[in-house]
Amino acid sequence: MTQLAAHIRDFAPLLTPHTDNPDALTRWIIQVRTADLPHLHAFTRGLDRDIDAVIAGLTLPYSNGPTEGVNTKTTRIARQMHGRAGFTLLRHRILLG
Repeated sequence: MTQLAAHIRDFAPLLTPHTDNPDALTRWIIQVRTADLPHLHAFTRGLDRDIDAVIAGLTLPYSNGPTEGVNTKTTRIARQMHGRAGFTLLRHRILLG
């Protein structure tokens, strides 16, 4: 368990976009694969499957977080209004929210 926590702690700084992250990610993957942690091995295989997108996410400063926030807010309002009113009121609440 301590080894798992250490590997996760080592991965956390990679989530801040930086140009050195691809090399650090490669080193981290090698370290994890030498450990006896099957769940992290599965995670590293997933990273390898789409390594270009992972590297872009770890190096570029762009994020679609604001868009996801709007989607979540809209979904929450729609669920609250389900079966209570028509589209006109739902649209009004979303625009005012």
